[in-house]
Amino acid sequence: MKEKIVALLPMKANSTRVPGKNFKDFCGKPLFKWILDSLLAVEEIDQVIINTDAKDILLENGVLESERIVIRQRKESICGDEVSMNVVLADDVENIQADIYLMTHTTNPLLSSDTIRKAIKQYEIELAAGNCDSLFTVNKIQTRFYTEDCRAINHDPDNLIPTQDLEPWYEENSNLYLFNRDSFSKTNARIGAKPTMMVSPAMECSDIDTPDDWDRAVVMTHYMLEKGLVTL
Repeated sequence: MKEKIVALLPMKANSTRVPGKNFKDFCGKPLFKWILDSLLAVEEIDQVIINTDAKDILLENGVLESERIVIRQRKESICGDEVSMNVVLADDVENIQADIYLMTHTTNPLLSSDTIRKAIKQYEIELAAGNCDSLFTVNKIQTRFYTEDCRAINHDPDNLIPTQDLEPWYEENSNLYLFNRDSFSKTNARIGAKPTMMVSPAMECSDIDTPDDWDRAVVMTHYMLEKGLVTL
């Protein structure tokens, strides 16, 4: 019997550093539409749940509820910038039944359907083998790090080996998370007690939090549109 896969796409009306960013035009369509379109193109995803305090804005932008799109009115008690995302996810997990939950953000416009499919497949395989209870995407980094007081962290300044030979470090990139009800219950978080990581393509890993992030993502998107790597 096919497992039910539900994508959780939280979306709030206001944002602090880039005002109204979720609904602001981004290279030809509202920012939120980029990731929503990518999720809907993944046949394995049964439903997309939008937990939001901006249902009216979604409706104005042509988003209608259907068998695959469910708009959940966010409870007033879990609205606001100070509320942990895990609290919002807990509300969805409590009220929406699924075998696998996939969580992403509106601020990841370049995350592709192919990468989402790859993550689902990896998670299903590793979960069945007992290797993990959750999965999250990361950036693989091999470069020289220092503390604020200029102490070398992961290398010897007196022995400059090529950066490709340094031990890789992995940065959580906030692009994609996969988990289930059991893993969430262990940690009350989207990353469970026994997670695994997946390195996602560098060009897809924009996470828009600041005006600089927005500008960099615009440049990358125009490049990818020109190369035919993404479409409107």
